[in-house]
Amino acid sequence: MTEEIIKEGKNIALVSYIWIFGVIIAFYLNNDKKNEFAAFHIRQSLGLWLSYMVFAYMVGYFDNIMISISFWIFFGVLFVYSFITAVSGKAYPIPLVGNLFQKIFSGLGK
Repeated sequence: MTEEIIKEGKNIALVSYIWIFGVIIAFYLNNDKKNEFAAFHIRQSLGLWLSYMVFAYMVGYFDNIMISISFWIFFGVLFVYSFITAVSGKAYPIPLVGNLFQKIFSGLGK
């Protein structure tokens, strides 16, 4: 990706990390431009938010503060990592699951 593509898509990429509504808004903002950098981060963010919701539902059954705190820390670190890579203009996949998210949501942004 060139610097120009990254610069044009950075704002949309950052919007995608603002809760699940940010992903929807960023998807529609990127529909016209089809920016590769923004599409990468939209796919990452969508995967993070969907997996967060699925795992939060499962963690809710345990009713254990240690499990809940571990869950919050784990996803907090992933979101901060992703947001920082978007701010810095990098397209690094999320550790462990980022490439899977890119494959699953490969139709988004094309």
